[in-house]
Amino acid sequence: MIAHLAGTVAVAGLGEVVVDVGGVGYRVLVPPGEVRASVGETVTLHTHLAVREDAMTLYGFADPASRALFEVLLGVTGVGPKLALAAIGSLGADGLRRAVVTEDVAALTVIPGVGKKSAQRMILELGERLGAAEAAPSAVAGAAGAAGPDPRAEVREALAGLGYAAGEVQAALEAAGEASDPEELLRQALKALGGRETRGGR
Repeated sequence: MIAHLAGTVAVAGLGEVVVDVGGVGYRVLVPPGEVRASVGETVTLHTHLAVREDAMTLYGFADPASRALFEVLLGVTGVGPKLALAAIGSLGADGLRRAVVTEDVAALTVIPGVGKKSAQRMILELGERLGAAEAAPSAVAGAAGAAGPDPRAEVREALAGLGYAAGEVQAALEAAGEASDPEELLRQALKALGGRETRGGR
């Protein structure tokens, strides 16, 4: 794995740079606005290498913390590398963490491609990883964690609170399996809804 690159900027563009390292040019995709090096300057980028069957892509960041946040974002339902870069580029690593911890939906919807439902899903799935446990619980988390004998009823209420229609909720619960823990059931249902939104172009 390529963990970092140190070299001279050969090409600088919005959202990407080419770094010359010992005569080899590495094309690196970066969060827009985060890497402000000009052609000819020396730069060090902390990188994440994504390997697929048809491509090997380098993503670069100004510091290890931003790279770590990018890798956490990739674990969120419906978030790919392009959206993760846009999130860090729009809010900055610190701003993104703050938006999640304080459950600031409005701030997250500033990110291109993120609507209200996607922002709520990011808060739900990123909260524990970014330390949001110390923040005041959201309405979604409260609905999911409320006391009650039937976890599916709790999750149904939480999804309805997110604005999903009854038919969507039912289909998501059917796809979510039989988990008895409300939080796990909610995560599985949101994953199912994320897949439906992607296929449906929502």
